[in-house]
Amino acid sequence: MTKIFQHTAIAVLSLLFVLAAAAQHNSNTDTTTFKVYGVCGMCKQRIEKAASIKGVKNAQWNVNTQMLSLSYEPSVVALEDIHNRIAAVGHDTELKKATDKAYNALPECCLYRDMEANETAGGLQSSDPAVTGVVLAEDKKGNFTALAGATVAWLNAAKATVSDKHGVFSLPLHETVSLLVISYTGYRPDTVQITDNSALQVVLASDHQLNTITVTARRKSMFVNTSSAFRATTITSKELMKAACCNLSESFETNPSVDVSYSDAVTGSKQIQLLGLSGNYTQLTVENLPGPRGIATPLGLNSIAGPWIESIQLSKGTGSVVNGFESIAGQINVELKKPENTDRVYANGYVNSMGRSDLNLNLSQQIGSKWSTGLLLHDNFLYARPDFNKDGFRDLPTGNLFSAINRWKYDDSKGWMVQFGIKVLADDRTGGEVAYKRENKFSTDHYGMGIKTNRYEAFAKVGYVFPEKKYKSIGLQLSAFNHKQDAYFGLTPYDAEQTNFYSNLIFQSIIGNTAHKYRTGLSFSADRYDEQYQIQAFKRNEVVPGAFFEYTYTMNEKFNVVGGIRADYNNLYGWFATPRLNVRYEPVEGTTIRASAGRGQRTANIFAENMGPLVSARTVSIIAATNEKAYGLDPEVSWNKGISVDQQFTLFTRDAMLSVDFFRNDFTNQVVADMEDPRTLKFYNLTGKSYSNSFQSELSMVPLERFDLRLAYRWFDVKTTYGNTLLQKPLTAEHRAFANLAYAVKGWKFDYTINYVGSKRIPSTAANPELYQLPVRSPGYITMNAQVSKSLGKAKALELYIGGENLTDYFQKDVIISAAQPFGDYFDASMIWGPVSGRMVYAGFRYSIK
Repeated sequence: MTKIFQHTAIAVLSLLFVLAAAAQHNSNTDTTTFKVYGVCGMCKQRIEKAASIKGVKNAQWNVNTQMLSLSYEPSVVALEDIHNRIAAVGHDTELKKATDKAYNALPECCLYRDMEANETAGGLQSSDPAVTGVVLAEDKKGNFTALAGATVAWLNAAKATVSDKHGVFSLPLHETVSLLVISYTGYRPDTVQITDNSALQVVLASDHQLNTITVTARRKSMFVNTSSAFRATTITSKELMKAACCNLSESFETNPSVDVSYSDAVTGSKQIQLLGLSGNYTQLTVENLPGPRGIATPLGLNSIAGPWIESIQLSKGTGSVVNGFESIAGQINVELKKPENTDRVYANGYVNSMGRSDLNLNLSQQIGSKWSTGLLLHDNFLYARPDFNKDGFRDLPTGNLFSAINRWKYDDSKGWMVQFGIKVLADDRTGGEVAYKRENKFSTDHYGMGIKTNRYEAFAKVGYVFPEKKYKSIGLQLSAFNHKQDAYFGLTPYDAEQTNFYSNLIFQSIIGNTAHKYRTGLSFSADRYDEQYQIQAFKRNEVVPGAFFEYTYTMNEKFNVVGGIRADYNNLYGWFATPRLNVRYEPVEGTTIRASAGRGQRTANIFAENMGPLVSARTVSIIAATNEKAYGLDPEVSWNKGISVDQQFTLFTRDAMLSVDFFRNDFTNQVVADMEDPRTLKFYNLTGKSYSNSFQSELSMVPLERFDLRLAYRWFDVKTTYGNTLLQKPLTAEHRAFANLAYAVKGWKFDYTINYVGSKRIPSTAANPELYQLPVRSPGYITMNAQVSKSLGKAKALELYIGGENLTDYFQKDVIISAAQPFGDYFDASMIWGPVSGRMVYAGFRYSIK
């Protein structure tokens, strides 16, 4: 407890230091930044002119970030007056909304409210694949004038258009040409290189000037928000389409930070690793509401269909206290497709060489001007019984999984927004020996495995943004689910049920000005667990109310810090505090340095999170300290520290980025799953050290037009005290390397991924007879995946794809120990260090109606 309060005190003192530094900032001249809405160079000129009143020394508005940087004298002019002046010329700010009359008086190219719904990190994205922009002329005084009738054409192609009276144009993307020529009588033509459909601003020079613009920045399929103190990587749907991505577990195949592997050779459940730690240490949320957790952990990744996913936000280390206290290694937030901005109809079909088939159907409908609804359907089934390595066991369980979501959204465009919906999942799987049938259940005729899951979930979000004060908002998040699972492994039954209710109330505002923002609120979580393992019953009710406060200080565009703390009361473990601190500094443009530190705490669900070892002859032993806690064990507590550097630069005349990060986790307590005795699976509280060190370097570049290259290397040092000995975590590779190549041309897309996985320590099997002993370490190996896709038709509504996984055909031999005697003393299907099957090919289609 002393260490906890020491770390808490350090974090709080750091937060107070930042507040004090902000208060002592230059009293004569204040520097601040706040958001002003606009879209083009004409907006920039208008905003800066409106802000440049008496007492303002400098005003600079950034078109890309929409942030206005101000230096002003508070004794001469009030910040509120500056907001009022900007709003008076038609531009909304965080403090003041422009009147409709002032807004409607803006030129058409400056009507940002109509474009806000389509705004992305890389610009303005239209519903059809097109490049949009505005053509301007600049006079000697630096004033911009819209050029009506400017010709915009693809180089040496027939496709062309002209700008309207406001200088605005829109031209469909060309399949093969990427050079855009803009010309106007009396002005020198400009050539613009286009790499996607981001909105452009083109300023033409008169004949006696030369101003050639080459635009190489684009909305990438995977990008990092460089202006946030939290280093979050966004994986877009464009990135997800580089692979089949039938479900969430297959959505990280082209991401170097997350590893996904089978937990055993029978159940088909997959687990992720982040920072070298298993997936239960990564907080999984769906649209910032709790995702599959608790007893849903082993099969949770399979329950979210890939075609449902709009984007994934991945952050390492400590996240925001607003999202809870459970994040230890990081957070994965999944954003599902929204009915208001997705295709009216989207269909996807998939089949692979192992006999698995997937069908997906997404439907959306706008109902009037305020309501929209969506229906997402997913069904996958496998009835073949593949046995690639001829050990008598199915490589994957057979059966069917059906899931559906129906969601609704209400937006009155006046501040109120409501979302609600329901989710349903039914999964019935049978595995084990190829000859096993359901009538053999709990007999020794053949070894069988069965998992039947039913999950029902409801969710709702209610939010209000104050129209005249956009910086102020209040929101309520609600969710509830019931998850029931009936399972058996050979002669061992494991039945479990979890009922959960979650609520989170969030209020956001500012302190004085938008340089000082805060979020505060209350949360409540209640879980009821009822588990039956063999003849032992494990029941518990876990209730956790809590409160949080998070402060964000933005000194300028180069420095910001987020400090937060939350206090929670767990009815099983009492009060605990969760402090977290995230700092971002940009010493020079293009170089972003971040540091983070914080605490995480969670309650282990020992059976659900270690289902792999249950498929074995091991006996389970729980060395409990008391019977009053979850399984009699203490909660898991860890302190995470990390630093990252992102360096943007130009390589081959195109954007590139080099990223390096290092994170360390130190557990003050951990529930250890000890497999070092091949006859026993032991659970006990940590008695020594347990830590993880993670280093990653990643290089992203575009060496050739429409050719993306991503390279990465990772090093893990993960050790835990087993008994009295500090050992490397088993089945975790120390070294990993990754490369992804993507090329697109004429509607074709080619994607290729290669992974190197280094040697792993295998849990000791020395107590087994020699016939059933495994090597101390596994060999390193290489896997390769590839996919080719082709878009058809003018609207590119239909896309066909074909691909392959594990093209090197590398697989682990003898994945099951004593497979011929599954009811013997030495049977074990959990020692998985490599692929459990060889080469697999697949094919599918994607069809959409806008």
